[in-house]
Amino acid sequence: MARYTGPRHKLARRLGISLDGTGKDIKRNFPPGQHGHGRRKMSEYALQLAEKQKLRHMFGMMEKQFRRTFDDAGRMSGVHGENFMKILESRLDNLVYRLGFATTRPAARQLTTHGHITINGKKVDIPSYRVKPGDVIGLREKSRNLTIVKEAIEARVFLPNFLSFDEAKVEGTFTRLPDREEMPAEINEKLIVEYYSR
Repeated sequence: MARYTGPRHKLARRLGISLDGTGKDIKRNFPPGQHGHGRRKMSEYALQLAEKQKLRHMFGMMEKQFRRTFDDAGRMSGVHGENFMKILESRLDNLVYRLGFATTRPAARQLTTHGHITINGKKVDIPSYRVKPGDVIGLREKSRNLTIVKEAIEARVFLPNFLSFDEAKVEGTFTRLPDREEMPAEINEKLIVEYYSR
């Protein structure tokens, strides 16, 4: 699947949100470029588009896949926007990042595509794989000694409540779907629903 390969720090500054979760990509709190300091009033459409782009780039998805996931969420019972966020949070690359196997989502995506990740003991190399509650996410035997993984696990400062982690086995369990307050607070999913409802 294609992905964005352009300058991520510039993109993060334009969107006003840290895309890798470290905060290093938005040291300057104004958009990039010669006219970045100028503040202009955004239209309602521009606000909706910006919110959609924030979430899309946060999860490293292209528009077609992002829209398909949004449509899948619409077929579920419950609040459309929240269901959409829950589907995104249950992506394999995101859960690898949340468990601390990687320090950023792009790094988690790479770990997955290179075949280091297992689900219930079986190798899965599809970053967009939708993990179900109860599934166990682990590392292949030969991948547990990777320096990059060890350093990432040591650097982890927070584990969400919808995940449990077994230090001895170096594996985590996706215990349940997350609640809204456990998902990114800087995203207003209502604006994304409005954007696609135009």
